[in-house]
Amino acid sequence: MTGAVPVSAARRREVIDALRRGTVPQSGLDLFAVGLDRFADALDEELTTVSKGGAAFHAIRGEYGSGKTFFARWLGERAKRMGLATAEIQISETETPLHRLETVYRRLTERLTTATHQASALRAVIDSWFYTLEEEVLDAGEVDESDETALTAAVDTLMEQRLADVARTTPAFSAALRGYHQARSTGDTATAEALIAWLGGQKSVAASARRSAGVRGDLDHFGALGFLQGLLTVLRDCGHPGLLVVLDEIETLQRVRGDVREKGLNALRQLLDEIDTGRFPGLFLVITGTPAFYDGQQGVQRLPPLAQRLATDFTTDPRFDSPRAVQLRLNGFDLARLGELGRSVRDLYAGATRQSARIVERVDDAYVAELATAVTGGLGGKVGIAPRLFLRKLVADVLDRVDAFEDFDPRLHYALTLSSAELSETERNAASAGDIDLDIS
Repeated sequence: MTGAVPVSAARRREVIDALRRGTVPQSGLDLFAVGLDRFADALDEELTTVSKGGAAFHAIRGEYGSGKTFFARWLGERAKRMGLATAEIQISETETPLHRLETVYRRLTERLTTATHQASALRAVIDSWFYTLEEEVLDAGEVDESDETALTAAVDTLMEQRLADVARTTPAFSAALRGYHQARSTGDTATAEALIAWLGGQKSVAASARRSAGVRGDLDHFGALGFLQGLLTVLRDCGHPGLLVVLDEIETLQRVRGDVREKGLNALRQLLDEIDTGRFPGLFLVITGTPAFYDGQQGVQRLPPLAQRLATDFTTDPRFDSPRAVQLRLNGFDLARLGELGRSVRDLYAGATRQSARIVERVDDAYVAELATAVTGGLGGKVGIAPRLFLRKLVADVLDRVDAFEDFDPRLHYALTLSSAELSETERNAASAGDIDLDIS
């Protein structure tokens, strides 16, 4: 629901445009979130703990369509409001295998965002950090602002102090930062750009740039953990007290070769162990996966130490699920919640157009419920996988037409059709020609 808080035209447009395309909006999710209030207080407490130097972890579980990606982005918005940076990473066998943490770290820096900077925000964050260090040096009054050589040296000294813990295990991180600062100070843009890329875990960085900073080779699996530790330090010092990292669709581990799967599960266990030891103050790690991944023998259960860490009792009524449990269960949608979601989106849409009265009249609560039932019927009655398609149909096929054409009445002029081209594989498998007018082509 939009509530009483004014909503900007830009936020409305971003949300509506994404729903029209059938994708989860990158922001504005609080405007139509349904059923997540039960998690809000507990997660906000954990975000506060993280922002004060603690760490947190949750495993989100839910079937396809239950809203795992929506939940992760909703949590990301709450994190950004507290000043944290965020990164959402899709785990995949070919692009981002979990057992190669250097690749995960590279994707993290590519998708790093803050409340003021979209991906990739790595360079903006590092520049902000050096600016903060320079201000601290100048505020101390021991260096003249016009003496660039002395200022650079003083900033380097302060940098080494801040990165002392990281430098003990990953000296290359602080060396590359120092090299970047020097290259920027001397106007060597090419070297500065190359070292930013290297700090982001990118491969094939020019050897000359690496030599200038005294670093060698590419980032490896073990170095990635040190780089993450260094990034958290940089974020904290430039005003971002923490980092929310989402590893989405982690259930893809079930489909990889057995040895690769076990390496990925071990990498996840290693991350959790490091979080528990306090190595990553300010890190909030979230993974998302299906129940089969957490409970099946092709997933977490293959590694007993990890299974023990993630074990959560789901034998009770879902309404009594603890919002502080390691695993958080998303129960998906029933028709009532699907209708509530549709009404929220309709009201959001109506608030962005001059035709709001016509939209609310033609697309009334009863019609929203009818459309929800029809879309669900077209997907074999599987409400859980219906939200994406339902919202796309509601926005693109119904609300857009009511807004554009004064005489368009969805009850008279619109019959629901589902084309295989607009369906995901899961939706296509569920689609059936029930009691509604369907054109499955």
